[in-house]
Amino acid sequence: MVLAEEPDRARDGRRPVFGRVILKLGGEALLGQAGYGIDYAAAQHIAEQITHIVERGVQVAIVVGGGNIVRGMEASQHGIDRVTADYMGMLATVINALALRDAIEHLGIEVRLQSAIAMSQVAEPFIPRRAIRHLEKGRLVILAAGTGNPFFTTDTTAALRAVEIGADVLLKATKVDGIYSADPNKVSDATRLSTLTYMDVLNRGLTIMDSTAVTLCMDNRMPIIVFDLFTDGNVERVILGDRIGTRVDGEGAGA
Repeated sequence: MVLAEEPDRARDGRRPVFGRVILKLGGEALLGQAGYGIDYAAAQHIAEQITHIVERGVQVAIVVGGGNIVRGMEASQHGIDRVTADYMGMLATVINALALRDAIEHLGIEVRLQSAIAMSQVAEPFIPRRAIRHLEKGRLVILAAGTGNPFFTTDTTAALRAVEIGADVLLKATKVDGIYSADPNKVSDATRLSTLTYMDVLNRGLTIMDSTAVTLCMDNRMPIIVFDLFTDGNVERVILGDRIGTRVDGEGAGA
């Protein structure tokens, strides 16, 4: 585990339980009140939450999706070649990453943007050791363009990058407060599960993350915490060890 440095601002004397994290944000997180694209107020709100944990000394890398602009799978269903559609989706994540970088930098946090697709005018190439070095220097790193390959989701990207940079945990920030026994929008008595094993998620077909991402985390013993991004302070609560959302690891009790 990477130990968090002494925080610049210890509001309550509590220490983070994670020293280095991957935060996975779906593109929908940037939608806010907009029907399409980026709501810059939403980007600012996310940036503020992230700033709080950076100020506590946590090393943060962010993987952002592109679903607010284009999803490769959906585009392919409209007749676009699947490989082309997936590259379109990867480029959408770069647009989101640039917006998020700007919002975070306006709050005084130093940020580096790395891309899995070469685009030297806007981002560094993703190099694991360079990303780690940025984190060690207190910089936040945003990882864009997925894995750089079609047919892989940004969930899988987040799992892969978490392993590559030696993160302590993969934080999956969503619009729901954890993983449920069934879709709570369709099943009235669906219950939230506080802990699960990787095999629980795979065997039950729980789709909060794709199976490739879950399997990659299982093979490398990378814990996953799924939580609600839109409750103020939740990002900070997670890194302080508060029991919110759902934790997926090799020992979950499934309740």
